[in-house]
Amino acid sequence: MAKSPNAFRTISEAAEEVGAPQHVLRFWETKFPFITPLKRAGGRRFYRPQDVVLLKAVKRLLHQDGLTIKGVQRLHREQGLKRLAAYGDPDGAVDFEPEGGVGEPLSGPTPAGPSSVRLRQLAAELEGARARLEAVLSRTA
Repeated sequence: MAKSPNAFRTISEAAEEVGAPQHVLRFWETKFPFITPLKRAGGRRFYRPQDVVLLKAVKRLLHQDGLTIKGVQRLHREQGLKRLAAYGDPDGAVDFEPEGGVGEPLSGPTPAGPSSVRLRQLAAELEGARARLEAVLSRTA
């Protein structure tokens, strides 16, 4: 039986869907703060449909379009998360509305200095912590 398109994916399912090995997905998490799968007890990762779209976008940008890791980071910083996601989901089939708008410019371009990069990283970390907290709370409810 196939999973619903909205179902969470394990790392092996996400890796198969993206077409990249599991260790590569883990590596990308360290380089791209906007890739934040939920982590359950024991560190088991679960990828939302939006996470899979972002992974597909990163793979396309790195492997097909020839961007470097820094190039993808710059693209995220300059164009925002929704524009980046469009590379992984050109049809817009996945409703991509990240909570809190992490990675989206507030109003026009934002400065790309070290402090704004760090703020984006912190925002991504907070979003990940919030998602983990919601997962824990949903288990106890």
